[in-house]
Amino acid sequence: MEIRVNKIISKGMAPVFLLKDEDRIDRHRLFKFLNAEDKTYLINFQKNFPVKKEHSHPLVLPSGIKVLVLGIGERVKFNNRKAMLTGRRLVSVARAEKVRNLAVNFDDFLARDNRENQKLLAQVLATQFEMANYEFVKYKTPQPEGWFFVQAIEILTEKQNGIKEGVEIGQIIGEEINKARTLSNTPGSDMTPRVLASEAIQAGEKYGIKVNVLDEKEIQELKMGGILGVSKGSSEKPKFIIMEYLRGGRGEKPVVLVGKGVTFDTGGLNLKTENGIYEMHMDMSGGSAVIHTLVALGRLRVKKNIVGLIPAVENMPSGSSYHPGDVLTTMNGKTIEVLNTDAEGRIILADALEYAKKYKPRLVIDVATLTGAAMSALGQRASAIFSTSDKIRDRLVEVGESVGDFVWPLPLWEEYEEDVKGTFGDVANSGKTRYGGAINGAIFLWQFIKSSSSVTSGPTPLASAWVHIDMAPRMTATENEFLAKGSTGAPVGLLTEFLRKF
Repeated sequence: MEIRVNKIISKGMAPVFLLKDEDRIDRHRLFKFLNAEDKTYLINFQKNFPVKKEHSHPLVLPSGIKVLVLGIGERVKFNNRKAMLTGRRLVSVARAEKVRNLAVNFDDFLARDNRENQKLLAQVLATQFEMANYEFVKYKTPQPEGWFFVQAIEILTEKQNGIKEGVEIGQIIGEEINKARTLSNTPGSDMTPRVLASEAIQAGEKYGIKVNVLDEKEIQELKMGGILGVSKGSSEKPKFIIMEYLRGGRGEKPVVLVGKGVTFDTGGLNLKTENGIYEMHMDMSGGSAVIHTLVALGRLRVKKNIVGLIPAVENMPSGSSYHPGDVLTTMNGKTIEVLNTDAEGRIILADALEYAKKYKPRLVIDVATLTGAAMSALGQRASAIFSTSDKIRDRLVEVGESVGDFVWPLPLWEEYEEDVKGTFGDVANSGKTRYGGAINGAIFLWQFIKSSSSVTSGPTPLASAWVHIDMAPRMTATENEFLAKGSTGAPVGLLTEFLRKF
């Protein structure tokens, strides 16, 4: 999709009138670009349809021009969140009504909490436009007229300084979010550990990211017993994907991103239920997010040192599967008592977090569709976030709020460690009760972070911190957010914006 910034409407663009409360349509900025007959038609339309609530009206004016009239509710309730949702909504309506080219007034999206940084607003809008214009149709038979997507959006504004740059940045981020969605949406039969590794290699080659993929033998040599244990039940061999984007200073300590890459999760011998097993080809969404966060940073030419680590496995039941009751020895020597083979993500992440220490990182962020408990706690509107640094955690919450990739903090208290102590191993991969599952998952991972010389427990200085994002709530799109069914691409937008400025 083309997104451009202009001062006047180009020929062939359909004006979009976003109206708050009972705004008069004849005072809208785009009204002046219409001829007299079309203006009269719109004025009469509004007289016959005075509304305050949200509404959508596609119209064909007497001249043949298509327009969209969207009511967006009360002015006093309009904020940055609603501005982002409105950006998606207008694209969704345009797609439904087969309007290919749109012209929007930038000022329509201004709110009390986004006015001060209009470049960021332009960036975020471009991202939302791209996200709303996405649908995973690879496996569908094309319709006779083809799949319908918006082709161009023209953003009209007099003040173009910074807006064009914001749009360029936001569009890149939106495109990479959508590429992450495509990886996650791809069925498990076609998205195996080997294929995920191949996708990482191809992405790296385009944007100067060094990619190294460790095979099963190399994983064995590193004594990554967690990854090996989980992968035992599958005929698909595990891969450990290493992506190095080193554009910062020679002595600059990197940020390490770790993404869960379970390309299909049956639950293993603790087999998931019929409802629970559906969509588990998306259990590698943390891995796809890490791949395309790095690509986004590369395309934006960010001068930082960023490393991505993705343990990629299938979790399958078979005669060779790991069992409940097994004790696995991880790369750092800690042992994991397996209470439930369906809590496999934290097991493979344990090895990846240990591997991250070799980079002596200033920050480690892991991203995983880790627990259904996070979804029980937060619903489907925000990911759960845990951190050893209050400052970094709060900054991520703030960034998420600004770009629409929301996270919400849960506690990481030492008292919870008792809940993951093992009986026959150092730690157990499942809590002792059915409560606090999201916290138990985070506390489990903390056991493999806090022993590091570079990332410590307790009050952690900004330069050596750990963040865990349980993105299970945001794995798939939910109702009324104007996104196609399937993966949301979270948290590519959050991580890219955060790391650009960290």
